[in-house]
Amino acid sequence: GQPDCATMKSVNLADIAEVAAEDPEPEFVAFNEAGEIAVTLQENNHIAIVNAETGAIVTHFSAGSVTLDKIDTKKNGAFSFDGKIENVAREPDAVKWLDNDRLVVANEGDYKGGSRGFTIFSKKGEVVYESGPSFEYQVANAGHYPDDRNKKGVEPEGLEIGTFGEDELIFVASERGSVVGVYNNAGAEPQFVQILPSGIGPEGLVAIPSRNLLVTANEADLVEDGLARSHVMIYERSEGPATYPTITAKLTPDGTPLGWGALSALAAGDTAGKLFATSDSFYANAPSIFEIDATQTPALITGKTIVTRDGHPAQKLDIEGIVADGEGGFWLANEGDPAKLVPHAILRVDDKGEIKQEIGFPMDLLAHQTRFGLEGVTTIGEGDDLTLVMAVQREWADDPKNQVKLLAYKPKAKEWSAVRYPLEATEAGWMGLSEITAHDGKLYILERDNQIGDLAKVKRVYSVALDAFKPAKLGGELPLVEKTLVRDIIGDLKSATNGYVNDKVEGFTIDRNGDIFVATDNDGVDDSSGETLFLRLGNISAVN
Repeated sequence: GQPDCATMKSVNLADIAEVAAEDPEPEFVAFNEAGEIAVTLQENNHIAIVNAETGAIVTHFSAGSVTLDKIDTKKNGAFSFDGKIENVAREPDAVKWLDNDRLVVANEGDYKGGSRGFTIFSKKGEVVYESGPSFEYQVANAGHYPDDRNKKGVEPEGLEIGTFGEDELIFVASERGSVVGVYNNAGAEPQFVQILPSGIGPEGLVAIPSRNLLVTANEADLVEDGLARSHVMIYERSEGPATYPTITAKLTPDGTPLGWGALSALAAGDTAGKLFATSDSFYANAPSIFEIDATQTPALITGKTIVTRDGHPAQKLDIEGIVADGEGGFWLANEGDPAKLVPHAILRVDDKGEIKQEIGFPMDLLAHQTRFGLEGVTTIGEGDDLTLVMAVQREWADDPKNQVKLLAYKPKAKEWSAVRYPLEATEAGWMGLSEITAHDGKLYILERDNQIGDLAKVKRVYSVALDAFKPAKLGGELPLVEKTLVRDIIGDLKSATNGYVNDKVEGFTIDRNGDIFVATDNDGVDDSSGETLFLRLGNISAVN
C-alpha cells in the first residue's frame, strides 16, 4: 500500500508580536509530548505555542527583557565586568521543552539585544528561571570570554536537552565563546555542571543519551588553516573528573570573573606548583600578570596584577616572557612591532606591577629588527653576574636562514651579547621560538612551527647546556649553540584533545619541584575556539 502522508498546515504568526508584528521571523521549533510546538520568533522577541494537530495558536507571549549588572560592555582590550544594560530584549534563538508545561530558550540577543543567558518559561509565559550573567561568568572563568564581541557577550544560540541516567541535562551553546555549558535540571534552578570546549561557533546540538554522547555542529570553517570547512565535536559522558577546562579562574571578591585569556608566557614561583603567566597584546589596555596554583586540577588562577606605568595600565606592551626577579617583582620580555610603535624591550616591574625600569634594545640589534621579537626571558647567575637570557622568535635581517638569536643582558654592567640557535626546517609556514627557562645547568627552549592539526610537525622542547652557552658581543660573529631534544610534545597535545594539535604553544616552565608545565595561547577567542591547554608533563628528571 501507499505510505501515509502527513497533512501540511500553514500557521499564520503575523500580528501577534509587539515587535515588527507584520513581519514574523520564526527561528526555532520544539515539540512536546502533548502535541504542542514552541516557536521562537527571534527578531520579534516573541514565543508562540501552536497545536501541532490543528495549527491553531494556543498561546503566545513576549520573551521580554532582562537587566544585567556587572557585565563587560566595552570593546577595549580589557576585562571590566562593571557595566550594566537595562531592559535589553532577550531575542531567543533555540528552544526546548523541559516537560509539557515548561520550556527553555537560549537568548542570543543578536540584533537589538545582548541578553547573554538562557531563560525557563512556563507555557503561559511566566519566567520560571533567568540565568542573567551567570552563564557568561562560567564562560569567562574558563578563559572563553569574547572581549571583541562584548557588546553582545557570549551569544547563547544552540540548545539541547538530554536525560542521562537520572540527570536531565541542559546544554547551552555559546556561539561567540565557542563552548557548551552543561546544567543539571534538578530542583528550582538548573545547577551548573561543567563547560565543554567546542569548535568555532557551535550552533546545532544533538544529545544521544543511549550512548552517553553529545554532538555539536560548528559554524565557522577552518579552511584558511588548511583544515576542514565544517566540523563536529563528539563528547562522551563518563565517570570521573572533567577533562576540561585544564585551567580556570576564581571569582573576584565582588563575585565577577577575574578575566583572563591569551596566555603568552609561564614562569616558576618560589614554591612547588606556584606559577606566573602573562597575557599578550590582545588585552593591550590591561596587560596582566596572573598567579597560578598548579597544585590543583584544574589549575586555578588565583590572582591578577595589571602592569602599570605611572599608576595607569601600561600602553604599547606585548608581553611574551616573564621571570621572577628574586625581589618580589618580575622581569618581562616585550615583543616589539615597529609598525605599531611598540618597542622591543625588557621591563622590570615591582610586586604591584608598576614598571620601575625599561631597557630598550641597542642599535646593533635595532638596525636589523622585525616585528618577530622576544618570546621569553629567564635569568642565570646572581649578584653582579645576573644575566637575563631572552629568546627571539624568528630570524632578523642579520640572521642566517633557520637561525635565531638567544640574547643575553647583564643589568649591572649594561652589557649585551648573543648566540645563534639553530631552528628545525619546516615544510610549511614558519618555525620559531616561544619560550625559554633556565633550570639545573641548562636552558630549556620551546620551539614550534605555526601549523595546526595534522599539519603540525614541530612542537618540541630542546635544551642548551649552560657550560656551552658563551654569548659574544653584538656586531661580530656569534657562536652557534648545540641543542638537544628533550621532549616532543605533539603527543601530549594530541592526548589532551583526542588528536587535535594546537598551534600556539606559548608557555613553558619548570617549577621548584622540577615539574614541567606547558600552556597554549587562545588568541583571546578571536577567530579561534578559545581553548587553552594547561599541561603537566611530569618531572624534568624523568625526561632528561
